[in-house]
Amino acid sequence: MVLRVQRRHPCSTVASGFEHQQRAGVGVTMATDIVSQLADSLAKAGVEEAELSYKGQGRKLDDAQSVEEIVKEIQDFEGLQALRLEGNTVGVQAAQAIAKALETKSEFQRCYWSDMFTGRLRSEIPPALNSLGDALMLAGARLTVLDLSDNAFGPDGVKGIENLLKSTACYTLLELRLNNCGMGIGGGKILSASLTHCHKKSSADGAPLSLKVFVAGRNRLENDGATALAQAFKLMGSLEEIHMPQNGINHPGVTALASAMQHNSNLRILNLNDNTFTEKGAIAMAQALRHLSSVQVINFGDCLVRPAGAMAIAEAVSEGLPILKELNLSFGEITEEAALAVAKAVKDKEQLEKLDLNGNCLGEGGCQAVKELMEEMNKLELLGSVSDDEGEPEDNDDEDDDDDDEDDDEEEELDEEEEMGEEEDEEEEEDEVTDNKFSTPTSAPQTPDVSSFLSFPSPDKLVKLGEKRALLIEQQVDVSDATRTAEAFLKIASVYRDDSHGIKEVVLQTVDSLLRSAFSNPSVQGFGFVSSLLVLLGLLKSEGKVKPLLLVPGHLHVLEHVVRQDYFPRDSLAVLQAFMSRDNQALESCVGVRKNLQSTLQRVLSES
Repeated sequence: MVLRVQRRHPCSTVASGFEHQQRAGVGVTMATDIVSQLADSLAKAGVEEAELSYKGQGRKLDDAQSVEEIVKEIQDFEGLQALRLEGNTVGVQAAQAIAKALETKSEFQRCYWSDMFTGRLRSEIPPALNSLGDALMLAGARLTVLDLSDNAFGPDGVKGIENLLKSTACYTLLELRLNNCGMGIGGGKILSASLTHCHKKSSADGAPLSLKVFVAGRNRLENDGATALAQAFKLMGSLEEIHMPQNGINHPGVTALASAMQHNSNLRILNLNDNTFTEKGAIAMAQALRHLSSVQVINFGDCLVRPAGAMAIAEAVSEGLPILKELNLSFGEITEEAALAVAKAVKDKEQLEKLDLNGNCLGEGGCQAVKELMEEMNKLELLGSVSDDEGEPEDNDDEDDDDDDEDDDEEEELDEEEEMGEEEDEEEEEDEVTDNKFSTPTSAPQTPDVSSFLSFPSPDKLVKLGEKRALLIEQQVDVSDATRTAEAFLKIASVYRDDSHGIKEVVLQTVDSLLRSAFSNPSVQGFGFVSSLLVLLGLLKSEGKVKPLLLVPGHLHVLEHVVRQDYFPRDSLAVLQAFMSRDNQALESCVGVRKNLQSTLQRVLSES
């Protein structure tokens, strides 16, 4: 089914259907029901005017023949402004055919092209993106939204949109969404240079690029990538939302971003969850917050802000941020004194909706003290759960100082290694493209070991573990523990790439070995593994301290393989199928792969 919405108001279609039913002698009640259903469908679809949508249809579009219908729809759609291709898989020839149809669409504005290259070789993606980008430039389009999230194309994928980002087509860009694309440091630098070029050229034309929303979570940008992007952010000064969680950024990168934030005075949402601030980065970010009176949401959860960093942030919050709605400082090694300072800081924030201090080091007494303070301020209902508190830290200041120094030394050493290995990394990336293999850039230049892979998974790290990789992982992972096994499974599956050779085979062989070993252990039951898996993916609520991972297509691809194997417990299939059939936001980015998994589960169940 294709959602096609033209400029006329949808109600005209509904009214037309209503009149037809009346002429056909259908009762008013039935016609009213039809109108109601159509209205509900339109409301749920949430499409905008002049939009053509093939979202989530799981189509395999390899060549021009496979997209004949889409091409005709595009050609016939007058005033087309948006095209949704999410949840399909588009090959080079198919992209070229679609691009040809877009060459005449001068009113085009919005590209919703996330999760669009599932199962494609990494070398296919740049030419496909280049074709689409060239078409938009030729059409004279003026883009407002470019969404390429959940396409694991690495730095070469960024090169595929480099010309588009530098062109007049992106002078009007308002939203750039590149979440979970594996850009790496190299991709971050290319992206920064492209945005900088676009801003300078558009400024010369009298209408400077004013990007408002930037999304690039889970891209392994690290310090160098974040620092490069910070320069572009500083230059634009127009950002209202920044989402960069899970990027391996330490305090040098955080400090650079903090400096750039000060120049984006309209910033409303700042999400840097699951990076490593430490006190230095947190203090720098607190200083930036003093310049940002429009901020409504701050997510520094899992950022290790520590007591001094939390105190600095509390001071900035107390003195400014009048319309703050949400403050997340969870899992940051914050102590009672710092937590109380944060709680006091939100006393006069009338628009506050949530304060999250969970998973810190308050101790039982500290948790109670924070609750009592929030109750005194009539804000107890705004305090999130503190059930995952780590308890009071050991009183050893000297040891903490030593840890800080050690962290700094490690970061400086890593920066030096990154600089020395930068050229080598770029050469490796070119080799990967030539070989037509999927590979996202490494998150560190040194030779990876099992610990490095499990901390920051990447295809390169898994391959470099060698032929005994499965055994090495099993030796480090307690396969008698269902949760630990599920965690390892998801980390291995996250680097899956659906090519005809290479990483796909490595991932499946490693997973098979791990799970065969696990399920041969009497203590590991299928239901325990599946329930842990669902909790880790955020599909099942947990009573304990479990932080859901970001679900990516690789997880479901590998799961589809696993459920067909003889080692997988048959009694767990129905449970898995039930949860895959439920509506869940976490699954929305993997619609096509999810359907394949559901189909496989149904078939395996019927054969059991």
